[in-house]
Amino acid sequence: MAKTWTAIVLAAGRGLNDPMAKAYGVSHKCALPVNGVPMLRRVINALQKSQSIAAIAISIESPAIVHEALAENESGIAVIASENSAPLSAIVAIRKNPAFPVLITTGDHALLTPEMVDYFCEHAGRNGADFSAGLARAEVILKAYPQSVRTFFRFGKDRVSGCNLFAIANENGLRVLEKWQYLEQSRKKPWRLVAAFGPLALVRFALGALSLDGVFSIVSQRLGLNAKPVLLPFAEAAIDVDKPSDLELAEAILKKRN
Repeated sequence: MAKTWTAIVLAAGRGLNDPMAKAYGVSHKCALPVNGVPMLRRVINALQKSQSIAAIAISIESPAIVHEALAENESGIAVIASENSAPLSAIVAIRKNPAFPVLITTGDHALLTPEMVDYFCEHAGRNGADFSAGLARAEVILKAYPQSVRTFFRFGKDRVSGCNLFAIANENGLRVLEKWQYLEQSRKKPWRLVAAFGPLALVRFALGALSLDGVFSIVSQRLGLNAKPVLLPFAEAAIDVDKPSDLELAEAILKKRN
């Protein structure tokens, strides 16, 4: 597999009142140790060891935070000042170095592995989409981790959870990020997300008639692009570290891996 992808890691915190940073006494959420290793370093390690990623940029408030989290792993990584939202941060980072295709992930994806990165990039690279989103089915997640509390979106017979992995294949794919800015506050409320694409879509969703492929078809038609899901076979891909129970689960998983 050729190393052709640019990875952008969205790692901005929530300011001085970030609950995870305060709870564990660290300066920034992404510096929080997960099984002894800052979680931003875990994300960067996975990207560096993948067979797909050629370049890495981190979108964050300050280079000092990156230095604290990465130490000797910092070399060759671009640091870009974050904006006031995740989608705007992604857009600005891509505009500074528009080297497509682009993989977007987050700094709290502590369980990310090179295998997940390569699987996602391979499937997103060959599906012909301008924009791809990584998802995992509820059955995959709950079979492996029945105790895990995740946000599932139900579309027809499918229940899926986001994996914080997105692919932008070209300029056209940026339209999703522009729409994402508008929808950012609704990301945990699927009916609001669907309603943004029209009343018919909302009715179909309410009746349970809107399939996963149907959702991406509507997004494609409304935004004038080709958007597709990439379903990942890795339960851990849907587990980020956003609350104390996530940290406990992530550390238990990493101890088993080791």
